[in-house]
This record gives sequence, C-alpha cells and structure tokens, in this order.
Amino acid sequence: MKIDIDEFVVPGGKKVNLKHWPTHVEPFYNSEEEYHDLLEAHVRKLSAMQDLLYADNHYAVLLIFQAMDAAGKDSAIKHVMSGVNPQGCEVFSFKKPSAEELAHDFLWRTYCRLPQRGHIGIFNRSYYEEVLVARVHPEILRAQSLPAELMEDKNIWKHRFQSMNHFEKHLHRNGTRVVKFFLHISKEEQKRRFLRRIDEPEKNWKFSMYDMLERKHWKEYMEAYELCLAATSTEEAPWHIIPSDDKPNARLIISEIIVRVIKSLKLRSLAPGKTRQKELLKIRKLLVKD
Repeated sequence: MKIDIDEFVVPGGKKVNLKHWPTHVEPFYNSEEEYHDLLEAHVRKLSAMQDLLYADNHYAVLLIFQAMDAAGKDSAIKHVMSGVNPQGCEVFSFKKPSAEELAHDFLWRTYCRLPQRGHIGIFNRSYYEEVLVARVHPEILRAQSLPAELMEDKNIWKHRFQSMNHFEKHLHRNGTRVVKFFLHISKEEQKRRFLRRIDEPEKNWKFSMYDMLERKHWKEYMEAYELCLAATSTEEAPWHIIPSDDKPNARLIISEIIVRVIKSLKLRSLAPGKTRQKELLKIRKLLVKD
C-alpha cells in the first residue's frame, strides 16, 4: 500500500472549495481482512515511534481532529491510537466552555491541555470551534463577554485566524508538531449514519435532536470550514482533508500521516551509545556482586 499524503494537504494561503475535495477516494485496501492487516501494521509502527518519541523527550505531537457530526472522529482516534501507550498519550474533548473558561481569551482553556515533551496529545474538537460553531451561532460569541468594539469588529474572524497561526508557530518553535485533520463527510453519508444511530438501539445514545438542528446549518458550516482551512493551513501546522465516507480508508490515511510526521523528527535511537554501554556494564557488574 502506498498513500500519497500530499494529496490530502491543504495548500497554505489558497482558497478552499470543499465541493472540489472528495469525501470518498479509491480504497487503499482490497478486502476487510487486508484493511485490518494494514491498520495493524500502522498501529505497530506508531507504537514503536511513540516509544522513540517518549524516550527522546525533546518533541511533542499535537493531533487536532475537526469534523461534522458522525464523520468518525471518535472511531478514528480509537482505532488508530489503539496501540499507543496510555502513559504517553492524552485525549481531550472540548465541550461547551465553562463560566471560568468564558472569562478568559478563547485559547486559554487549551494551554494546560497541550502535550508535554515526549507525549502525543489529541484534541477531539479544539480551539477551532471558536471560528466554526461560534461563527455559525453568533449567540455563542455574544456569551463570551467581549468588549463592544471587538464584537463590532468586522475582522474578528481574521484576527482569530492570526492568533491561531501565531499560537501554532510558537508551539512549533518550541518542539511541538501540530497535525490537523478535517474529516470530510458528505451530507448523504451523514444522513445514513444518523439513520443507523436511530435504527440500532446500541447507537441511540449517539443521537439527539440537537444533531438534526445542526444539520440544518450544513451550508453555513461548509463555508466556515472553507475559510478556516484556507486561513490556517500553514507549513508549520498543515490541515489535512481526509475523505471520510469510507471509515476504514480514512483511518489508514490518518495513521499513515501520523507515522510519517513522527518519523520525520530527529529522534535519538533507543540503542545506547558507547559511554552508556560502559556505564551499564559497570552497573551490571555491581549487581552481579550484590
């Protein structure tokens, strides 16, 4: 299997029209059995790369997942990260901001959730909600108690994009690699998945009337995503648009991207150098005599 991950990267500074980005591509697997074999191989690679990342302790990796409802964020995280050591990985889902969080700037609540060196951090939704949901639902922006001049500023979204770009550039300069995924699903596929959530009792908990109300804003969300992806896909923190009508295929693409990002880091080998080998031999002799 060979996946050209460049075809999923959003070019920085260019307009994005999501109608021109596929929600389905030719599968990178020929059967369900082959899919499981390929994903298992990716998971093993990712597990080995995480060990190097953890031992090296110089870099951190932040994975950001954004998508419309039912696009498969949760299952992608569950399957792709299934072999990762929980001690070196944290997943955070950002829900409706608390009163304390609303009393600070829109990036504040993510600061303390950033991964430490040697770790992988996963944001299931993120600060990007502040230019997506808050843009589609102005009442959310009004609830943030911003000064009147900011609420009236026509460039408020542009300024938020700039803040996000500066924030991610700062993280990059300090050793955190930010990798962003937009799971691109068609409206027709979302409908099919919503119907399954209703028809299959074990999936009923995943669905509510709120999901239907949000679906009515599909066009506005697509426009918000297009502006966001175009303004915030940078060399330091690129966006990847993942065709997600086929969940298994999406997982293979995502896992391949993560493996390549970690592999690109200049991580130290786990094999000890000569000095360390001598030290270990000396310790071994002491243990034998003990």
